Amino acid sequence: MAKYNIVPKKEKVTTRSYRNSVTPSVVEDISKKIIMKLMIEQKYRDPKYSARRLANDIGANMRHLSAVINMRFQLNYAQLVGEMRIHEAKYMLQDSHFVDMTMEDIAINVGFTNRQSFYAAFYRLCGITPREYKLAHMIIEPDAEDE
Repeated sequence: MAKYNIVPKKEKVTTRSYRNSVTPSVVEDISKKIIMKLMIEQKYRDPKYSARRLANDIGANMRHLSAVINMRFQLNYAQLVGEMRIHEAKYMLQDSHFVDMTMEDIAINVGFTNRQSFYAAFYRLCGITPREYKLAHMIIEPDAEDE
């Protein structure tokens, strides 16, 4: 083996050192801040709101933010934001207050930059298109004559 300078391949270490440095109290603290920024302040609606900006806003470094999102939500940042957007879109598609909005209006309102990316993300998470979801979950209000 020495003749060809071949060195046995080392096995990859599966645990990341930055994950080990994140204590449970840090995970809890960063998780609360993530929820506050993304869900309560609805930063997920801003298509330009990045993981880096979130890390800066909550005072965390990118590695810790990434580790916490992965450990707490079992997702990466893009997946987490995408799920929040789709959850909001599903609500809007069912609510009669938004019945006159186009799919593009709903997509932009929840943070997607265009209708195509909205449809792709919706289909990937739900297995149906937003239009199919709207038709399946449409709430039919009783007519005034029936009362």
